[in-house]
Amino acid sequence: MKPLFRRTLTGAFAGLASSYPLAATNAAPHASLLVGIVLGAAFAAGLGRIRGAYAEGAMAGAALGIPLWILVTCIGVPSLTVGFPPFDADSIRTLFPALVGWTLYGGLLGVLTQAFSEVVDRVAGAESEPAQAQGPASKNVVILGGGFAGMATAAGLEQDLHGGGPVSVTLVSDQNALLFTPMLAEVAGGSLEASHISTPLRSSLHRTEFVRGLAEAVDFERRVVKVSCVGGAPGTAREIPYDHLVLALGSVSNYFGADNIERHSLDFKTLLDASRIRNHVIEMFERADREPDPETRRALVTFVVAGGGFAGVELAGAINDFSRGISADYPAVASGEIRVMLVHSRDRILPELSESLARYAQGRMAARGVDFRLGTRVLDAQPGQVTLSDGVVRTQTLVWTAGTAPNPLLKSFGLETDKRGAAVVESTMAVAGRPGVWALGDCAAVKDGISGKACPPTAQFALRQGAALARNIGCALRGKPLAPFHFDSLGSLCVVGHQTACAEITLPFARSRSLRFSGLLAWMMWRGIYISKLPGLERKARVLLDWTFEIFFPRDIVQTIEPK
Repeated sequence: MKPLFRRTLTGAFAGLASSYPLAATNAAPHASLLVGIVLGAAFAAGLGRIRGAYAEGAMAGAALGIPLWILVTCIGVPSLTVGFPPFDADSIRTLFPALVGWTLYGGLLGVLTQAFSEVVDRVAGAESEPAQAQGPASKNVVILGGGFAGMATAAGLEQDLHGGGPVSVTLVSDQNALLFTPMLAEVAGGSLEASHISTPLRSSLHRTEFVRGLAEAVDFERRVVKVSCVGGAPGTAREIPYDHLVLALGSVSNYFGADNIERHSLDFKTLLDASRIRNHVIEMFERADREPDPETRRALVTFVVAGGGFAGVELAGAINDFSRGISADYPAVASGEIRVMLVHSRDRILPELSESLARYAQGRMAARGVDFRLGTRVLDAQPGQVTLSDGVVRTQTLVWTAGTAPNPLLKSFGLETDKRGAAVVESTMAVAGRPGVWALGDCAAVKDGISGKACPPTAQFALRQGAALARNIGCALRGKPLAPFHFDSLGSLCVVGHQTACAEITLPFARSRSLRFSGLLAWMMWRGIYISKLPGLERKARVLLDWTFEIFFPRDIVQTIEPK
């Protein structure tokens, strides 16, 4: 019996056995059983084998409860019966029992899928391992970068080439953890603990050698990478040989040559950046609380965010919620003195979303106190003030999210790059003229193999590129033809403030059309989808606890980093 068919059949039985909560909480019990069987089969086929991981399976299944409740109960069923889903508060409240049913169904499905799989293994024998690469000598795959693209490539290689044998995988990164960047703004806003959205690479990749270091140079003739260990003594660089080299170096902030802005602004790319922003906001309130001059006090609690894309909008919303949430602890600071300003060079924010959703987001954020400066550029920054194209703003806080560029290491490697500085690659993600060298993610100009369009530098595409590249490297090792990369975007999600978000979901059967959501429902979708994507059971549990505590307790104002 083929492994995929076995998992699908096992999942169908697990789905049937788990469907009682669905039948008990939905209006059509027989249809709920059928839906439970189909989703169970899809869940088991997509999840693969996680032997003995009952807790991980339960959490993965339960985390899908919210998006499934939204897609099936809140959208699918009403669309088929009343023509358009009712999104008012009363309608959603009546559908809440179904949310409980979906969550219980998912948790049971995760547990029973693992249990039934083990029973089938005992009866029919364990699944056969995929064929390994054949060759007389060991093959070394070296991955530079531990972000979404690098992590997904390593995980895909472990799955495709597991069992060891003649293939070894080495991942080199200056950080020892994968940062889940979609939740980074919530760290800056004090909603989540910093370490809870990072997954250790060593414990996540079981058959990959991890090296914490920085790539200094690549010798393409000798096929070696020179790596300096982070924190090591000078001159302790080591050379790592490779047969296949994967460049997943990501991107860096682009200040477009504005040295003063780079010197006097806060970056927003890493976990440390988010922690610095949170602690800096607290420090500004501490200073403002003892500042007698009103003008100086207003300047201290004025926060300027440059850039109106996803990162800038989510960060501005998080800072606005955080600053107004902690203002009660600082009685000398009036709520009217707090000012969060979003500066964007275009005529509307969120160019990645439709105009209607972007206008909705701007309206809701403005109602909560965010000041928008559209069609405006940041020209200069000095201590205590920021110069805009339409005037000067007195502030001690400028956060830069207005531009990114591929990692400049690519140019030092002597690779062909486009005007952005991204490595030029074929549709298979192979670097032309460099045998055995591949590039993907933010640092590569990957084009869709079918549409020919450039892939956006987002986590959604980086994850799929990593999985596709792992398959192509496996094919290259086995002497099989490579497949061009193709992926249709599933949509976009953006949280804009307290219990408010925007969501645009692409229809799989009509790519030119999309479903648009906003407000509380979109916010629940954002949290449900991203908690399901967050790697690791422990991280999911910690984030869920953080969100739960946020409901009952005020924002924490403890500074964890010494102010500059």
